[in-house]
Amino acid sequence: MKLSIVASLLIGASLVSGAAHAEDLTGTLKKVKDTGTITLGVRDSSIPFSYLDDKQSYQGYSIDLCMKIVSAVQKQLGLTSLNVKMNPVTSATRIPLMANGTVDLECGSTTNNLERQRQVAFAPTTFVTANRLLAKKSSHIASLNDMKGKVLVSTAGTSNLKQVVALNSERNLGMNVIPAKDHAEAFLMVETGRATAFAMDDILLASLAASSKEPNEYEITKEALSVEPYGIMLRREDPQFKKVVDSAIEGVFKSGEINKIYAKWFQSPIPPKGVNLNVPMSDQLKAVIAHPTDSGDPAAYAAVPEAQKSGRKK
Repeated sequence: MKLSIVASLLIGASLVSGAAHAEDLTGTLKKVKDTGTITLGVRDSSIPFSYLDDKQSYQGYSIDLCMKIVSAVQKQLGLTSLNVKMNPVTSATRIPLMANGTVDLECGSTTNNLERQRQVAFAPTTFVTANRLLAKKSSHIASLNDMKGKVLVSTAGTSNLKQVVALNSERNLGMNVIPAKDHAEAFLMVETGRATAFAMDDILLASLAASSKEPNEYEITKEALSVEPYGIMLRREDPQFKKVVDSAIEGVFKSGEINKIYAKWFQSPIPPKGVNLNVPMSDQLKAVIAHPTDSGDPAAYAAVPEAQKSGRKK
């Protein structure tokens, strides 16, 4: 009899605890629990991070990582199923749509910087790239200074566009800087001669060139205008959700699964054309995987620990 009473009390306490836990949910976790749906902000042409393939299906490196987060969220909430909605965003709309609650995770190629951290939050960095220029080899563009008086395109709503506008003024280059609606349109402007060069993250430039009709026509400048750490974006001041997101990404890093996901998108043939980008993992990214960070300070990524460079573990 006493055992039955104790068991009943324990079950009752467990139910109360479970109810309290559900009531304690806030922010994105509560929204997902209530609706049974999580919404991912995805891109149409950010190859190989987030893009539409020939079957009009969204896929990419960032989407694979976001799906790891989705699985972690489902487990955290104890849901038997979780509906995943793909919501297209652009460079210009991604932050507003995150802030107003339309999307819960942005799975693209978004630079984490200090200015953006005043509006949104980021998961630990999952890629490190740099702002460079792409132009046709026949244009002989080796640096930004070679663009004096010429037409430069970059994607609207990006830190890249903001940077080249500032540099245009600082260096008195007299460039005509034009915003494009997305990366595909910007590349097309260079391809058709409406712009001399396209300023963007080098990995995106390499992807667009490799997927073009004439990949050997294009060249990316060696001059790096900035360091660009990418992170999956989420809403600010949502500690419950951020804890789940961060743990999911750190788990992928710690398990070594990140190496398989990276190889799939950067060192293997990818759809729709079977192009292999052949981009080895950078020392900066290896350092981030070893020591995860969501820092928006470029200085946190510019220096690679000597132990990382030599392959020694710290």
